[in-house]
Amino acid sequence: METTQTNLTIVDIREDIVLLKDGGAALVLQTTAVNFGLLSEIEQMSIITAFGQMLNSLSYSIQIIIRSKRLDISSYLGLLDRALKLQTSPLFSQLMARYRQFVQSLIKEKEVLDKNFYVVIPLSRFELGIRITSADRLKKSVAMLQPRKDQIAKQLSRVGLKATQLGNKALLQLFYDIYNPPDNNQLFLPTTNLATPGLSLNIPQTAPPPPPPPIAKPLPDQPPPIISQSSKTHPFVVEELADTL
Repeated sequence: METTQTNLTIVDIREDIVLLKDGGAALVLQTTAVNFGLLSEIEQMSIITAFGQMLNSLSYSIQIIIRSKRLDISSYLGLLDRALKLQTSPLFSQLMARYRQFVQSLIKEKEVLDKNFYVVIPLSRFELGIRITSADRLKKSVAMLQPRKDQIAKQLSRVGLKATQLGNKALLQLFYDIYNPPDNNQLFLPTTNLATPGLSLNIPQTAPPPPPPPIAKPLPDQPPPIISQSSKTHPFVVEELADTL
């Protein structure tokens, strides 16, 4: 009876390098993602140009892998239900109920997928040498793959992506998940960091607004003042100007 190890092409993982049965080796980079559809046309063209320049600059082969898994968020909905019961503020309870309803309606209409992006830099046994010991093969693999890794990471940064090399532990976890998928190929959302015993949102209290200024009361109507005129009239003097013409 064949075992899983019989079908594996990996013989060992050492110093963050995957050693293959055929004498080759590989290095795995995990990259971030860019929402290409939300970018402007100029930004999209700049990314396409930078990505094309990266491919044209390579003198070796690479592999681009996209891994998609269905995300089961039932545990997250349960967490929201527990947090909703602990919430004492009517306003926050209403907001959380609306948010839960939105999440539930979203997963009914569309599948929630968890996508991971990887760039694999392989080395063939012909590049490493056919007659070579295991220790020398590992040493030569590291010496050849590190410059290629730096070049790929630098080129991806021009596209707006950040590349991180997977270590031994991350590589083991990745290949274990690939060869041992969960039931129904679903990924359960971890809630260890989300589970809080008492969920409360604190909004900073602002000072109450100052009272409006008092409205001045209108004064009672008063009769217009009477201006007394003197009985004496001032003389009106007309001075005759001399005719200069």
